[in-house]
Amino acid sequence: MKKKKMIYEGKAKQIFSTDQDDQVIVHFKDDATAFDGQKKGQIAEKGKINNKISNFFFKLLEEKGIKTHLIEELNERDSLVKKVDIIPLEVVMRNVAAGSLAKRIGMEEGEPLQQPVIEFYYKDDDLGDPLINVSHIELLGLAGREELERLIALGHKINDILVKFLKERNVDLVDFKLEFGKTAEGEIILADEITPDTCRFWDSETKEKLDKDRFRRDLGNVEEAYHEMYKRITGQDWK
Repeated sequence: MKKKKMIYEGKAKQIFSTDQDDQVIVHFKDDATAFDGQKKGQIAEKGKINNKISNFFFKLLEEKGIKTHLIEELNERDSLVKKVDIIPLEVVMRNVAAGSLAKRIGMEEGEPLQQPVIEFYYKDDDLGDPLINVSHIELLGLAGREELERLIALGHKINDILVKFLKERNVDLVDFKLEFGKTAEGEIILADEITPDTCRFWDSETKEKLDKDRFRRDLGNVEEAYHEMYKRITGQDWK
């Protein structure tokens, strides 16, 4: 598949058009950002690791009946995916109090939640991707009631699958972000990525952070954390 014009560039990925109108190529970068782009840097080989981890998770979810945008991995940094219209909502699943949730409702970070919490954030860089509720979503016309119910159901199903998978690998899935898109036929499918950039992964015993929080909070050993998550997820050492 030939990579053509770049049609979008985000904080961690670039999107390129292809010879097929309904397919695009995702290129994973080593760039790392935090705090709405206020902190910037690079994590060595992050793009390669995230490409493979995300594709591993998407294939796992496909086996469990979750439709995704993934078609095939083209090389270390590039994947061919279905072209979708991204729904401008970040769907965040939370299993443990951490980050903004812990600060917002006064829970101690690391305290398990009695049940998974789902949150929606409006994808708008100018507004800082604010937390919004169902009424806001309907007011802005971002998604209809049936579509929201679908997103909620998919979020919980994906969470159940990943929590179980990772627990068997001694990893707690603290929280993570999902994005969904609509195909030309109007079907909602999982898009974007599932990686240490978009998830909080903690070692189940030591609670050591194995994700981008190590970059975000200046904890050090960032590359090593990504390598460790690759090993736990795939069962193979990072080359």
